[in-house]
Amino acid sequence: MRILLLNGNTDARMTERMLRLAQETLPRLGLTHVELRPATARFGARYIASRTAAVIAGHAVLELVAEQAGAVDAIALACFGDPALDAARELAGIPVAGMADASLRIALGMAPRVALLTGGAAWVPMLEEFALTRGYAPERVLVRAVTPTGDMIARDPERALDLLAEAGQSAVVEGAEVVVLGGAGLAGLAPRLAPRLPVPVLDSLECLLRSVVAPLPVPPGPGRTPSTGLAPALAARLAP
Repeated sequence: MRILLLNGNTDARMTERMLRLAQETLPRLGLTHVELRPATARFGARYIASRTAAVIAGHAVLELVAEQAGAVDAIALACFGDPALDAARELAGIPVAGMADASLRIALGMAPRVALLTGGAAWVPMLEEFALTRGYAPERVLVRAVTPTGDMIARDPERALDLLAEAGQSAVVEGAEVVVLGGAGLAGLAPRLAPRLPVPVLDSLECLLRSVVAPLPVPPGPGRTPSTGLAPALAARLAP
């Protein structure tokens, strides 16, 4: 099974890091038949930390989906917040899983109240809205963030672990029964945080891998319409 591991951030080092962590995770999940093909957004923010950056990333994601969907069996959108997830599903014609969407479904399958824990305060309202759009009420999903952004955490995880543990403990006091470490920059930290919290700690990258190999619905394709100024592969997907 060929899976496109698509990073909506433009930091190629982050893509390489996620690819390495994902390849280490696949055997543990019994997914030795999976071949990962990495891709990094060609334009936009190095690491998404605002609504504007997320919208721009959505365009970059759709360009790569249009170009590469025909060469893979499924797409793993490895960018927490899942920019353009529903549009990517519409466009791709193959299964597409999103990191945040997969994490929420798996966590809420384990417990009625969960916490999304990420880096960067700007993500709190964005992820709260994301959870609502997926049909999850605020009382089911607590969103908490530490001050360092995800790329800062990836560069210096040791400094972030105490902050993440404190935020996770606070979420547990508020009723969270599962904590999700969300974001590319936090991938791989769940095993180190888990001993410091009294509830299960999930890694959003692992949730993504588990989800993308499961049967996922493929919605009808996009409406055909003339377009202007789009990359050729994306324009072709939309052409009447």
